Amino acid sequence: MTHQINCEITLPSNYRPADALKFHARDVTGFSEIVRDTVIRKGLVFDGVPTLATIELGKKKARCTLAFDAVVELDSRTCKALMRRLLGLVIDADSFEQAMQSHPELGPTIRAQTGLRLPMAATAFEALIWAVTGQQINLGVALQLRRRLIALTGLQHSSGVACHPDAQAVAKLTADQLGQAKFSRAKTQTILTVSQMVCTGELPLDQWQREPINAERNAERINAQLLAIRGIGPWTANYTLLRGFGWADGSLHGDVAVRNSLQEILQQADKVSIPQAEQWLAQFSPWRSLTAAHLWARLAKTT
Repeated sequence: MTHQINCEITLPSNYRPADALKFHARDVTGFSEIVRDTVIRKGLVFDGVPTLATIELGKKKARCTLAFDAVVELDSRTCKALMRRLLGLVIDADSFEQAMQSHPELGPTIRAQTGLRLPMAATAFEALIWAVTGQQINLGVALQLRRRLIALTGLQHSSGVACHPDAQAVAKLTADQLGQAKFSRAKTQTILTVSQMVCTGELPLDQWQREPINAERNAERINAQLLAIRGIGPWTANYTLLRGFGWADGSLHGDVAVRNSLQEILQQADKVSIPQAEQWLAQFSPWRSLTAAHLWARLAKTT
């Protein structure tokens, strides 16, 4: 028997449901996320308990449910906070648009994509593991690896939906298991290291997630501690800050898609270098992550 909590979230007038639906439907196999019409179902682990998050998107509101396979101490406020993450409502996209919609180079893209938001992972740990998994490989391969990792832990909600594991479950895996699942040695070592660090409290992702990331010192502290871990570079750290903590000002200048999209905007014959992208993105602080999101979305429309 499942324990269930319901909540309802009012959506912004310019909310674009397709963005959240597309993000959570990246894995077309529906292994741990299932998207049907305007309903998102996602398997996750909350406080060690397999959990199913369900979001039904309406025109003005989202009806949300968390179904736990055991009784969990959780109130509707925490439920709403989790659902807002999944829906991309943590970062203030409207302020970014108001400030930058007249920008000579990016303005037309922003105006064409008004309401664009950035859905997040359910937890900072999930965001970090996804960032490490996706290093220097294409999306299809990264999704295959992600499915194998989830399958290795064997966590499943009573509904049958697989659940993305928490750090405790991943830390129990061995290097041989991850190697057989086709993770490289470097990614294997990083994944096991960060999982063990979360378990011991050396990397308190859950605690950081509860703190206001908009305070620059918090983002700088998290970024520094992530970069101190072997196998985590600037792209991985900034992507984790974005999808895991809702940090709007991470500079994703090393991202290939960002640089390809920027090359089109600048109508530049030569590829945009990492230093050039970093310099160009600097003018959009404190919204560099949202700028990257608009560059990603623009490229997706033209490819």
